[in-house]
Amino acid sequence: MNSKFSKILTIIVAVLSLIGIALFINVTATDDVPASISSAVGPLILYSTYLFYAAVIITLALSIRGLVKNPENLKKTLLGLAVMAVLLIVSYLLGDSEPVFDAQGIVLEGGEQGAASNKWVGSLIWYSLILVVIGGGFFVVDLAKGLVKS
Repeated sequence: MNSKFSKILTIIVAVLSLIGIALFINVTATDDVPASISSAVGPLILYSTYLFYAAVIITLALSIRGLVKNPENLKKTLLGLAVMAVLLIVSYLLGDSEPVFDAQGIVLEGGEQGAASNKWVGSLIWYSLILVVIGGGFFVVDLAKGLVKS
């Protein structure tokens, strides 16, 4: 059964690859006329977009299936999501909504003081920084453990 599934999967990957190669060759074979380039690139982008959506859907479906089959992992995942939510709330509280200026000192459109996008950008910058500090801390601890064992 596993060997049969592997063969089917290999055939599907080969077909998808051949379609992608054909679309890429179509792009490279076009003239330097913008209209022909646009008409050749469009199908490649559409194909890539559909492949991306399919990969995301398959990944989510298999992840959810794995979580449902193993309740212990479901608990760990929900705990991790709760911690990430708490970190996001902390980041949102730290984020500011100051105005965004261009090089001439003029406030950019949509970048006014108090704009929701400013608040979220600031919050996500703080979120990234917090995650980098936490990840860096774990890296240093792991490095120290490895040095002590040696």
